[in-house]
Amino acid sequence: METPRHRIDVTVEVRYLEEDSVPERRQFVFSYTITMRNTGVEAAQLLSRHWVITDAQGKVQEVRGIGVIGEQPHLKPGEAFRYTSGVILETPVGSMEGSYRMLGDDGFEFDAAIPPFMLSLPHTLH
Repeated sequence: METPRHRIDVTVEVRYLEEDSVPERRQFVFSYTITMRNTGVEAAQLLSRHWVITDAQGKVQEVRGIGVIGEQPHLKPGEAFRYTSGVILETPVGSMEGSYRMLGDDGFEFDAAIPPFMLSLPHTLH
């Protein structure tokens, strides 16, 4: 759980990758760009990630792993880290949410929430 000393704010930008998708094969490809910013007063390092990915048919995939894109960024107060990754769904609409496991320089471990966000083809949702 985050504390006022240990806080990471996460924002997400999503893009549908039409050129990489094959709808007739039920392959809908999305990229997402994450920006994580240390808004606490204690420096912290990202240890691992946990994603919950749900498609429009209710199929859930959970993904756990060390770091993100091969990195475990260390963020001082006020610093940000940005990366882009992707996901393939079998439906044109889905959602993702999760958390990052963080380790403060003071030894305190906490989870930084990744707020739920939608994945959808343009003009699919209003």
